[in-house]
Amino acid sequence: MTTQPIRNKNHVRELAGYWLKRGNLRNYALVVLGVCTALRIGDLLRLKWQDAYDESHGEFRTHIDVTERKTGKQKTIALNSQAVKALMMLLPYRRNEYIFASNRISPAPISRVHAWRVVKVAAEAIGITGQCISPHSMRKTIGYFAWKSGVHPSLIMDIYGHTSYEVTRRYLGISQDERDRVYLGLALF
Repeated sequence: MTTQPIRNKNHVRELAGYWLKRGNLRNYALVVLGVCTALRIGDLLRLKWQDAYDESHGEFRTHIDVTERKTGKQKTIALNSQAVKALMMLLPYRRNEYIFASNRISPAPISRVHAWRVVKVAAEAIGITGQCISPHSMRKTIGYFAWKSGVHPSLIMDIYGHTSYEVTRRYLGISQDERDRVYLGLALF
């Protein structure tokens, strides 16, 4: 089964909120930044505080610069207000240089397996069923909602670094039901 984007905004909020209600700010920030930055989980886990926070000025950066591990491409990502808010909440509890610091190994980020558990546990707890949800779902979610809000597919392709619309279309999980809604929703005559 292919990993799917989270297609319901309430589920996106509940996924992050699950960890916030439990006081786990690291996991909350992981979900928020995973959705807000569209980074692959490996790149997200490698983020360090210096990437997002300017210690000398005592403020969060407006953008983060990432060299994608998979492609080697340099990417600049704007940090939106939700991402900054999540980081702000986590900042007083930073353990080491990594934003998503491991509790067991220092200095190191949590593992990809742990990140998978963070997403899976929250998804099951809030009742997201019938879909394959994983950390990659967070990356796919921002593109899905951008597409639904009318963002041109070429811009979504650029955000993901895809070279073809077909790849992006599959990535977003544009399904027959959604195509049907277009046909059935048009009232031109």
